[in-house]
Amino acid sequence: MAIKTGQRWMLWGLLSTALALYCAEGLLGSDKTLYLPGETSHGHYQIEMACPACHGETGFGGDAVLQDSCVKCHGAELKRADDAHPKSKFTDPRNATRLAVLDARLCITCHAEHVPRRAGVMGVTLAADFCVYCHQDIAKDRKSHQGMKFDGCAAAGCHNYHDNRGLYEDFLTKHAGEPEIVASAWLPARNAVSLLRAGGTYPQTPLGAAAADAPRVQRGDALNSHQWAASGHAAAGVNCSACHQEKQAAGEKIWRERPAYQVCANCHAPEMTGFGAGRHGMRLALNLPAMRPAVARQPMKPLAHDKELNCGSCHRPHEADTRRAAVESCLGCHDDEHSRAYRQSAHFHLWENEINGAAPADSGVSCATCHLPRETRREEGRTRVRVQHNQNDNLRPNEKMLRSVCMHCHGLGYALDALADADLVRANFSGRPARHVESIEMAQRRALEKGKRGGDGPPS
Repeated sequence: MAIKTGQRWMLWGLLSTALALYCAEGLLGSDKTLYLPGETSHGHYQIEMACPACHGETGFGGDAVLQDSCVKCHGAELKRADDAHPKSKFTDPRNATRLAVLDARLCITCHAEHVPRRAGVMGVTLAADFCVYCHQDIAKDRKSHQGMKFDGCAAAGCHNYHDNRGLYEDFLTKHAGEPEIVASAWLPARNAVSLLRAGGTYPQTPLGAAAADAPRVQRGDALNSHQWAASGHAAAGVNCSACHQEKQAAGEKIWRERPAYQVCANCHAPEMTGFGAGRHGMRLALNLPAMRPAVARQPMKPLAHDKELNCGSCHRPHEADTRRAAVESCLGCHDDEHSRAYRQSAHFHLWENEINGAAPADSGVSCATCHLPRETRREEGRTRVRVQHNQNDNLRPNEKMLRSVCMHCHGLGYALDALADADLVRANFSGRPARHVESIEMAQRRALEKGKRGGDGPPS
């Protein structure tokens, strides 16, 4: 039976309404995946539902808004790295012809999102030989680079576009000839408790279980009291009420049996900032539901898939045991080759010796030693050693680990070779590097060339 004209219009209206409702649900509802133009990169896929974080509240801000968003998240990191290619380098009028080919003033020129077929390491969406746009004459200027192809500039141990702190020529020559393992292998000792005591912020003596100020009904939990009394919190004089007691607007105080993770920021604000900048906490930093290992793009253990990541995921609140957080918490989720190989590595044996008392403190190598490195900074006139809780901060590219981690124990040349050997990295550095990076030798030859030409000569 033929459909009458009126019925066609009615059917068209119903279908149009249904389509409009479907699109509205995608636009206004919690799931906006319908509107993603393509898969998001490994660095941003967790926050792809927080569209305004990059595109602004209206979503139509253009390149300027995108650039501001990039700098908001990554600007501090680039500043610490003494960015080798800052925007100021390309605002020089002499570079106008180069900008016509490659506008390096904008992050999105090299790091475009939602184009998975073009995205490579670090989310770079340019061809690997993009250095040729500005460095065509490098082989004429440096004999060591003759015959090299431009798609190998960013090879391990050579050049990184933004952060070359571990690869500058003067740094390479300064550390030439170092042994594989340095004589005084060390880690900066954390000093938070000692500084707090010295400043009079907390009592001079640790608190014991009898000093716990939890309400009587909660104090009956002997396990919690025992764990707290043996924790770093009790050692620093942090009592139960510091986390569990919440002050209301009217001035009254209420007891929270399970405080929100945000309470940690009352004492650990820099650590929380670092956590929110890494892949473990970036969703929480943008008010999205917590990250779960189930949605990770790295292999994770099935039993951990539904765990929600926050401070308490790694630090059991009443234990505050950094040793557990440094290894067990990591291996409880991660199931990649590098993580699985850790317990068979020389690093783990050093860690075991420290934990068992057979070696001094800060001589072991845990997961956190490398991926949550200790940073030494001046704060309020005092030297403070903090743990960087952004576990991605020194990971991509991995040469960023040289200064902050590797060279506490290893010579620069050996560390460069080890980081450049992908198979050795997967084996968690069990064995010796199978390849050699010639960056140090090239830097030495370069220094010699400068000296012969009467240039600035090799560094002192």
